[in-house]
Amino acid sequence: QVQLVESGGGLVQVGGSLRLSCAASGRIVGVNAMGWYRQAPGKQRELVATITSGGNTNYADSVKGRFTISRDNAANTVYLQMNSLTPGDTAVYYCHAYAMVRALAGPYEASYWGEGTLVTVSA
Repeated sequence: QVQLVESGGGLVQVGGSLRLSCAASGRIVGVNAMGWYRQAPGKQRELVATITSGGNTNYADSVKGRFTISRDNAANTVYLQMNSLTPGDTAVYYCHAYAMVRALAGPYEASYWGEGTLVTVSA
């Protein structure tokens, strides 16, 4: 139905930057809120940042001032620019979207997750 494909993860040194991308595709009528979550080893998945279709953003306190979420509505793509990375940012980063899905009975909204992309920050 809907697929979210992330890219941009990798290994970076402390203080470095990475840009994550996530493209939604499939039987999409539209995409509502999109966001990034992360899960570090041994920890629960946590919110990093979200953005509405209108561009309203929300950030975890731990990333405010360092990370910027943005989106391209025409391309159903969300980005996460990560600056001043620290070892504490090491995690698998997951893209999430609420997408309006095309169906014979009419469109409906559903929640989708990407498979995750690993970000490793080395000291």
